[in-house]
This record gives sequence, structure tokens and C-alpha cells, in this order.
Amino acid sequence: MTEADKLQENDEGDKTNKALFNMMMSSDTRAHSDYKTVDSETLVSQTQDRLWRALKRRFQYDVSLQPGQEYLLNHVSSKIPLVIIYADLVGSTNMSMTLPADKLTTIIRAFTYEMSQVIYSHEGYVLKYVGDAVIAFFPASYNKLLACDRAVQCAKSMLTVIKNGINPILNQYDYPELNVKIGMDEGENVIVQYGHDRSSQIDILGYCMNIAAKITSLTNPNRISIGEDVHKMLHPSIRAKFKEMKLNADEWKYTDRQTGKLYKVYTMQDSKA
Repeated sequence: MTEADKLQENDEGDKTNKALFNMMMSSDTRAHSDYKTVDSETLVSQTQDRLWRALKRRFQYDVSLQPGQEYLLNHVSSKIPLVIIYADLVGSTNMSMTLPADKLTTIIRAFTYEMSQVIYSHEGYVLKYVGDAVIAFFPASYNKLLACDRAVQCAKSMLTVIKNGINPILNQYDYPELNVKIGMDEGENVIVQYGHDRSSQIDILGYCMNIAAKITSLTNPNRISIGEDVHKMLHPSIRAKFKEMKLNADEWKYTDRQTGKLYKVYTMQDSKA
């Protein structure tokens, strides 16, 4: 093969890769055409406005799991790739013992609602609320790289909204500040509906659901931790902001689903990044 032939082949390969990338991007855009990503500054402003009115009894939080349930309804009894996020409120047990019931209820409602808004603004879906945790997912069928990037950007926005949006308002009303730890992983999950009726609850079962939950439990407050499969999908500039967590055998036993080796976990060192 001549040099000219090689150059032509490389050029055609680049064009093919670019075409595939554009196709993946356009398909993902069509699949999420109902959503528009909102910048963190706008999210903080909207959060403060809602929380201010809620504390004055002029706004009632109304959360809905319908978007996520509608998406999963099209995939019941099948296995699909998803990025799973757990956002866990830190210290809620202590708050439940020290705060009046109405104050604790306001905090939980504000936390779950505002985290949900951040998730939707980054084109993700809320799966469910479990106590003081919000569990969400990002479809990864069309573009796994984009899904992982959106999930990490969403987690960073969550921290920003809590730090700059929620806590300054809570401080003015003598409420305790909120802290959150966020964990995520990516992988194939089985979509299960518990009844035959279309309105029956739909849930997600999978290895990465368990890993994401465990990662969250090992994460420090106001930090983001991710599984190895998410880490390797990120842009190098974002990947560089994560450092591998040193975990001992007693606290971490999960293995890589492909290699059988111990599955690595990474945590973001600078939440402001």
C-alpha cells in the first residue's frame, strides 16, 4: 500500500468515526428532546427562590417519578446500559433526633426536589426516593461517553446547588446546613415491573446498582465517587480530577465484570472543579 493510499484510508476512517459520533449525538438528542440543560447559576437562583418561598409557606414541593417510569416502561423485562447515581443526604439520622418534625420534613422535601430538578436539567431521570437518598439514572444506549459526562456534570451541579443555593437560605432560618455524598457506576441493568398493569411500579436491578450504593457509602461528605467503568469514559481533563480510592478487603469486595480483578473506585478531590 502506498503512502497516498494510507492517507486516503486514514482520512476515510476519520470521516467514518466522525459520522458515527454525529449519529450517536443526534440520536441521543432526539431521545431527550424534552429536556434542556440548565447552567449551575440558574439552578442556584431557582433553588433559592423556591426554598425561600417554601420556608415562608408560600411554595409546596411536588415531586414526580413519572418521567423515569415512562422511560423504563419501554424497556420492561429487558437489559439496558445505564449510569446509576445515588445522592445521599449526610446526617439525616441526627437531624431526625434533634429537629422538629416540620423542619425535618421541609429539609427532606427541599433536598429531594432540588436534586431532582438538577437531574432533569442534565437530561437524567429520577428512579425513586429511599429515605434521605435520591436514586437516578442516565440512559447510556445511544452514547455511553455522553451519559457518563452528563452524570458527572449533574453530580457537580448537585454539590453547587446545595452549597450556594440551599445552605445560604437555611442559615438565615437557623436550619442546619446540608451535606451530600454522591456515588455512581455504569453497566447493564434489568428493568423489572412488579405488576402487569402499566401503572405498576418499575424498578432497576443490576450489579452496578449495588456498586453505586456501596460507592456512595464509602464517599466523604460533599464528594463525588465513581466506578471504574464511568472513570474510563470521561474526558482526560475530567478524569484527571479523580483519584483512585485506597480500599481494604474488608470494605470493598466488588470485582470487574470483565476481568475478574478488583473493581477500582475513584473520588473527585476538588468539588469546585
